[in-house]
Amino acid sequence: MADLGGTISVVTGGGRGIGREIALHQARAGAKVAVLARTKSEIDETAAMITAEGGMARAYPVDLVDRMAVEAVFAKIGADLGPVDLLVNNHGAFRAFGPIWECDPDIWWQDVEINLRGVFHTCRTAAPDMLSRGSGRIVNLVGGGTGTSFPHGSGYASSKAGIMRFTESLNDTTASGGVRAFAVDPGLVRTSMTELQLNTEAGQTYLPDVKQLFEDNINVPPSNAAALIADIARGRFDRLAGRMLRGADDRDALERAMDDIVESDNRALRITGVD
Repeated sequence: MADLGGTISVVTGGGRGIGREIALHQARAGAKVAVLARTKSEIDETAAMITAEGGMARAYPVDLVDRMAVEAVFAKIGADLGPVDLLVNNHGAFRAFGPIWECDPDIWWQDVEINLRGVFHTCRTAAPDMLSRGSGRIVNLVGGGTGTSFPHGSGYASSKAGIMRFTESLNDTTASGGVRAFAVDPGLVRTSMTELQLNTEAGQTYLPDVKQLFEDNINVPPSNAAALIADIARGRFDRLAGRMLRGADDRDALERAMDDIVESDNRALRITGVD
């Protein structure tokens, strides 16, 4: 597969964890990387790490819930680096744990707003320029609760299921114009988000399975999702646009199964048992 030299990648939530790993993989494959997040010090550190390895990156602090700020930052990225070839929406919030009557309503809604509205703003801004050039790829990260019930993480789950359906809808709108959208579930990764689940009273009370999963060595390296997304950027999985890929997937096996996945309409968000 061709490398990503000459391409521009935008990675949101790129200041730490999975997002930082995605940004590093993009740069190592030759892409110029715009690293976005709210915390300037963290994205500055990611950009510095890329530069130290001989890559090209710039940090852009932004609140993705602010539509005008998103539009402004994408205009700046275009002026600084060039037109965006890959957009990776990795940002996320998950702070409302427990039954909905035990959650702070504002925090519950913030989880939904940051996750889903942030994806909407970036895609709405980036997709028209991609369509004008007839090419581009968008990757939106999903996760727990996307396809199954998540009783004590309902805000996060609602946002991620929404992102999955949004990704399908976006791809159905843009694929004929050469722009493909994908959902990626990175799997259970030890990040600051999961540390919050492990080390707060609410997390320990309502999400005790997370601790057990880590004790059972269910811990997907963030490099898995980053390598998968690099392959998506190269076009390896274009056949699966509009569907969900996973960090835990064997990428060679996934490639071999693409036709069967599409024919069976798998890796999609569907209501079962209804004609």
